[in-house]
Order: sequence, then structure tokens, then C-alpha cells
Amino acid sequence: MPLGDTIAAAATPAGESALAILRASGPLVPALAAAVLNLSPDKIPAPRHATFGHYHTLAGESLDHIVLTRYAAPHSATGDDLLEISCHGNPLIVQRILNDLLARGCRPAQPGEFTRAAFLNGKIDLTQAEAVADLIRARSDGALRAARRQLDGQLSRRIQDFTAALLQIQAEVEARLDFPEEDLPAEDTAQLRTQITALAADIAKLLATTRYGNLLRDGAHIVIAGPPNAGKSSLLNALLGRPRAIVSPTPGTTRDYLEETFHSGPYSLQITDTAGIPSVFSVSSVVQESPPQDLIELEGIKRSFDKIATADFLLLVIDSTQPPPSLPQSLLSSLHPSNTLIIENKTDLSGSISQLSFLPDYKHLRISIKTGDGLESLRSQLTTAIESAYAIPHDDLILITTRHADTLNRTHAALLAAVAKLADQSPLELPASHLRDALDSLGEILGRIDNEAMLDRLFATFCIGK
Repeated sequence: MPLGDTIAAAATPAGESALAILRASGPLVPALAAAVLNLSPDKIPAPRHATFGHYHTLAGESLDHIVLTRYAAPHSATGDDLLEISCHGNPLIVQRILNDLLARGCRPAQPGEFTRAAFLNGKIDLTQAEAVADLIRARSDGALRAARRQLDGQLSRRIQDFTAALLQIQAEVEARLDFPEEDLPAEDTAQLRTQITALAADIAKLLATTRYGNLLRDGAHIVIAGPPNAGKSSLLNALLGRPRAIVSPTPGTTRDYLEETFHSGPYSLQITDTAGIPSVFSVSSVVQESPPQDLIELEGIKRSFDKIATADFLLLVIDSTQPPPSLPQSLLSSLHPSNTLIIENKTDLSGSISQLSFLPDYKHLRISIKTGDGLESLRSQLTTAIESAYAIPHDDLILITTRHADTLNRTHAALLAAVAKLADQSPLELPASHLRDALDSLGEILGRIDNEAMLDRLFATFCIGK
């Protein structure tokens, strides 16, 4: 934010609501607080006191009843003078107030600019700024807990611990470089290697939470696949608890994939229903002269394969009243016992038989989507499958993002390079250089770097008003 600017934005989503909140941050705030309440300049509302009154526009119009709260720098969320205005949640009122604030000298805030100001003013570090966005976007209890821990500074403290340990190691190496003639203890590279290796191991433990952190933030991708008319769309509807997909006795009803989100235990999951895949499928089998409906079916099946290829888990639905299906090799090659659950559907029908001979190495579950029998077991097994596939940390362990992982991977690699140089008795300048690289990488996590482009990219993902 350019020095001297005062920014303003609505902090609540667009649309009708009981109340809405607007925010302004910058040097104009004290004067604005008095002016919009039609007070004299020497009657500025006291900091941290909610003041009820009428909002008066620059033209003198009494626009709405509001509750105004002023926060004085540096004791505010942004570190600058901050104003919060609570009004009725009519979008017209919100826009009129925002227009008036702009007419009084404010400028529209950019996405994430309030949080960016807090970071630049030292109120939070970069990991806490990222946690604000995670907290807003969390779609599961686990994601909320992880975001709150990061916002409370747990990741910051862990990185600071790493930094302190690395600084101590680096100080010893640098001392030997800068003062070789001093009466320093004889070089003990074995001890240095042990210290660096231990630090690298601690960083590796934190890196191991990346995949689980991504699961909590983004959700696992579950794909429902199988032959036509096995009950795939019915299963989607049953898991969602509503009729999202069209269901028909006619095979091939689903021509395109459908994606929805649902919860399984503490996890938010993205589930995709795909078009039925026949036992024999080849792109070349459908030629240009085929009827239009065949071309549509072909495209739907191709999209099914695309989704299957990127799935975290597969629910392979088969009809338990029919002989085991003969699926194409192109589908079977995407399956593995660790990521696939065979769903034997239609167990309520008299002709239903066990299909354990079909892919016997895979876990099977017999259900009836029509009666609901076995659905709770399916939800439970989905949660178990996720927890088996991901490294589930202790509940109080910190979870990192992809950005953190990239930086920590560079830190980890630099530490291992330093250990290698010490092991082969290279000149101390070489491991010292790797240790400096590791320290620089750790600084990137907390934002202790001068990288404007990186900050622009990060805060651009925030919503306006935050």
C-alpha cells in the first residue's frame, strides 16, 4: 500500500443480510470517524469504543443507522488507523457508504490489502497472513483447526526454532572461517554433521505433513467409476443426500461427469460421477460416420478416463446381480488395491451374489443403494481409506502448504549438501555457503525477504476487504 493512502472496502460478502461491515485503513481514519457521524473534528470517537449514530454523506444526507468503531495505530489489525462501520445489509446502502468513503479521499482496497498492511506493519508474519485465507476458505473441522493453529503462530514458532538452531550451527562455522588464528577448539566436523542432520530430520517431519495439509484444505478427489447401469449416479445421490444426478433404468444416462463436494468424517471430499465404461472401449472404434449420440458417448467416456487418471480414490461400482464385468485394460491399469474400493450394488435383489472373484485382491463392500444398506459402512471405509493413504499427524502437529513445502525442501537440500561437504572434508567455505542458503530459505517462509513479486502473487488470492 503506498505510503499515505487510506483504503476502503466492504468486508462482508455482497447480497442482502441483516448487517454488513465496511472497513477503512490509513491516515484519514480519525477525520472520517468524526465526519461520517457529523461530529466536529475535535469530537473524534474514542479508540476501541463502539459508537452508534447516523451515517452522514459528504452531501449531508443521513444514510443509515450505523455502529462505528475506530482503532488507533499501531493497536489495530492492520497496524494503521482502522475504521469499521456496521450498517444494515442492504447492498444499496453498502455501496452508497463505500462511494462516500471514496469521495472523501479513500481509494478502493485491492484483494488482501488489509492483511498485507498487517504483514508489512509487523502485526503478523507471512504464515499467519496465509492462515487468514485458510481460515476463511476452510471446508472441514480439520482444516479449521489447522488454520487456527497457524494463525496462532505455531508454524512461525517452529520455523523460528529451526532458524535459531541453524544460526547456532552457522555461527560456529563462520567463527572458524573469520578467526582461524584464535584459540578455538579443534574442528569437530562429526559433531557439526550430527547437529545439521538432526535439524534436517526435524524439517523432514514437518515436510511429511504437506500431503495431509493439502487434503484438509482442498479435499481428496473421489471418482465413481464402473460399467453402465451399475448404480454410479444413484451412489452419488445417496452420498450427497439429494437427487443431484439423473437416474434411469436405461444404460448410459450419464454422458458427462458431475462433481460435487461432501463430507466424510472430518474431511471435505470432492466426488465425481462418471459416464459408464463398456467392456470394450477404443477411441478408434467410433468413427466420424457414427451417429451423433455415439460421438457424445465417446466424449463422455474419454472424460471419465481423464477423471479416473487424476483421482485420489476410486469407487468401482458393479452390479451384483450380473456376472463380473470385463473391464477394459485402460481402466484396470488405473486401479490399485490401495486406492480402489469395489462396490457390489443391488444386494436387495434376489439374483444378487458375491463378486469376490472379481479383483480378489481388492477390498469389496456389498451395498444396496435402494434400501440404504451398507451406506454407513461405505462412509466409514472412505474415512479409513483416506487415513490409511495419508500420513495423519497428531492433532497438534502443524500442517504446511505447498509454498512452505517448496521452501523447506530447498532448506532440507541445502542442509544435506552441507553435511556432504563436511563429510568429505571440503573447505569450510563450502558448507558455510550451503548453510547460508538454508537460512535464506527459512526466511522466505516468514516473509523476511524483500520480494515484492512474491507478495503480490500471494495476497492476490485473498478476497477484497481482507
